[in-house]
Amino acid sequence: MTASPSPAVLHAEAAPALDLLTVPQVMARLQLGRSAVYDLLRTGQLASITLGRARRIPTQALTDFIDTRLEQEAAQ
Repeated sequence: MTASPSPAVLHAEAAPALDLLTVPQVMARLQLGRSAVYDLLRTGQLASITLGRARRIPTQALTDFIDTRLEQEAAQ
């Protein structure tokens, strides 16, 4: 008789992983400085979450930010 995994384990395996980036990772991907990235976060142009004292940016938020900027550039 094998033990079945708990419902929490099943849920974690079924759900797609939410990738979270650090500010330095976003800086590298956008090739921007620290102040520029924090300005984007402060103004709400780039969404983030706070975990304790750590700031994390979901990869989807970064993708959405880039898509929005591309649309803005195309509209000009």
